Amino acid sequence: MIENSSLWVVSDVDGTLMDHSYDLTPAKETIKLLQELSIPVILCTSKTAAEVKVIRKQLNLTDPFIVENGAAIHGESLKNVNGEIILGEKYVKLEKILSSISNEINYDLVPLNNISDKEATDLTGLKGNSLKLMRDRHWSMPFLNPPEGKEEEINICCKRFNVEIFRGNRMSHMLSINSNKGKAINALKKYSNNSNIKIIGLGDSPNDLPLLLNSDYKIVIPSPGGPNLKLLEKLNGYRFTLASEPNGYGWKSEINKLINKLILSKQ
Repeated sequence: MIENSSLWVVSDVDGTLMDHSYDLTPAKETIKLLQELSIPVILCTSKTAAEVKVIRKQLNLTDPFIVENGAAIHGESLKNVNGEIILGEKYVKLEKILSSISNEINYDLVPLNNISDKEATDLTGLKGNSLKLMRDRHWSMPFLNPPEGKEEEINICCKRFNVEIFRGNRMSHMLSINSNKGKAINALKKYSNNSNIKIIGLGDSPNDLPLLLNSDYKIVIPSPGGPNLKLLEKLNGYRFTLASEPNGYGWKSEINKLINKLILSKQ
């Protein structure tokens, strides 16, 4: 379907499509509408492929999906590439780089996969098998957010190791410079061989900046406490919409408005 559609919805998941209690209910009706209109819904998330497969099943999605902050693209319809496009660097190599940066800045940057189950549950709200799925990571390195005072030192080191770090609301993510959410969107567009695509992009935190910058319609989803101010700062000068409701309710509202404007009102 991505090859034939002129409009894609590309959406972050945590804090955008659903809240941090992982409730997908608000968006389900709108996703059904998009499917009826043959508009692909492409999840674009820091989650692992194993996690997203569960969500896709719950939402009855069949479109390709972008995982690990843009480090890999998966989908049954990606037949020419055996179901996956890899843009990222292997986890083991990123783990070594994170350790090297820790030594250079004299601060221990802790991989998410290295903390205890209790600590991971406290941070993410995930338990049991959901934690196992979260740790099934291959092409990116999430780690506990460092103090903001360390970010400049870290970024200087990143340039030498050819990696980038994107700070999310709950954790940071190290990626190869060849991968981020925006680069994954462009790789999927290239694969689809469809130059006539407009993208509705939705995100809630600074690690969604590459997604939003590569979207024609940029939608920022706030949390119940308001929007991420760092993301708004980075979008200064760009045209974007700030949803009036948080999480999935804002997602639903803004998608419905746009679809009505772009498609339904013209039928």
